[in-house]
Amino acid sequence: MFKSFFPLFVISLFACSGLLAQLGSPQVSGARGLGVGGVGLTFQDVHAAWGNPAGLAGVSQTTFALYGEQRFALSDIRQVSAVGAFSLGSGTGGLTVSYYGFEGYNEQRIGLLYGRKLSDKVNLGAQVYTLGVNIPEYGNKQVVSFELGLQAILSPSVTLAGRVANPVRVALLEEDDLPSVLSVGFQYDPGTQVSIYGEVEKDILYPVRVRVGLEYQLLDEFFLRAGVATEPSMLSFGIGYLLLDQWRLDFAAAYHQYLGFTPGIGIVYSGKAKK
Repeated sequence: MFKSFFPLFVISLFACSGLLAQLGSPQVSGARGLGVGGVGLTFQDVHAAWGNPAGLAGVSQTTFALYGEQRFALSDIRQVSAVGAFSLGSGTGGLTVSYYGFEGYNEQRIGLLYGRKLSDKVNLGAQVYTLGVNIPEYGNKQVVSFELGLQAILSPSVTLAGRVANPVRVALLEEDDLPSVLSVGFQYDPGTQVSIYGEVEKDILYPVRVRVGLEYQLLDEFFLRAGVATEPSMLSFGIGYLLLDQWRLDFAAAYHQYLGFTPGIGIVYSGKAKK
């Protein structure tokens, strides 16, 4: 009995602490998203594979991205994620793979995504993913869930977006459901070089979380980013730098009010657009 109870106790403890387990929570949208407070619902580049599958509709060429972070600067707690986006004619498909955790507890996630334009102003997307949790000596557990996303381009300067993750409350273990999260947000572009983001996220078991971010294209190849979030309070900042025509490096860091800094780095490769 103890052996069957112990994994549930450990996972529940980790989830409550917010330190060691993600347990199926929506992923940060790479170093770009981390730098702007964790937003990503309105992204329409390869980072949308992490933030909102509807945004993949804006990707017209084969694109790959890698992202890694050191959670709270602890050497034993890391996240590594990779994503690829591919044009499928009527829309854009994507594949994500990620690992999070440490030797004594880790999660592996694989997702298949699809995003397409319903019209010039509406994008729709979906993701089906598997989440595996491994606790040495107590075995593995695999579950399957999905998420849906929507983007509405109201004008050249205003975009609205929404996403629902794990709406059917898939259970990892008995009486231990993965989080069901509803998120809505906007992007406002007052000029060609500035984007302002705002998002509200609600897990049915936790308080509302608010995220606000700013992205500024200082030069053609150089971006500055900053953001804040609540519940828990977090400050973030980041930079992005274009290398040649097809590569970009992103660096970011977020500061948690109790647990300290989480540095992150990302690299993006974009194939040449089809003529």
